[in-house]
Amino acid sequence: MNRQLLRFVIVGTAGFVVDASVLYVALHFGAGYYIGRVLSFLAAVWTTWQLNRRFTFTPSDNDSPLREGGRYLLAMCGGGVVNYAAYCAVIAVLPKHALLPLVAVGAGSVAGLSFNFLVARHWVYKPSR
Repeated sequence: MNRQLLRFVIVGTAGFVVDASVLYVALHFGAGYYIGRVLSFLAAVWTTWQLNRRFTFTPSDNDSPLREGGRYLLAMCGGGVVNYAAYCAVIAVLPKHALLPLVAVGAGSVAGLSFNFLVARHWVYKPSR
């Protein structure tokens, strides 16, 4: 489990980079802090799903990638609620500046990490018995 958690954190770091990058692009095009974050979150979920299924967990041979991806998206949306709440709290409390979105995405990512790992490990990629 420790090795798996480490890989999950490394993949999550890549997801954080995608999340923050897409958010800054969305902000540049006028999406705003909240809609931009929904878009960036979805991009990060897709990225982490692709990486986690290759490097962190073992996908089931009996499961289609579409079905697995649907479960992964649903699972990450659970953690995403925690993530988004922390993000919104930081946006609401801290003064507006260029690094605010980055700090807020980081806070959200840390807040959702444990929930997302446990749900991915025990539901999306539940080991066969």
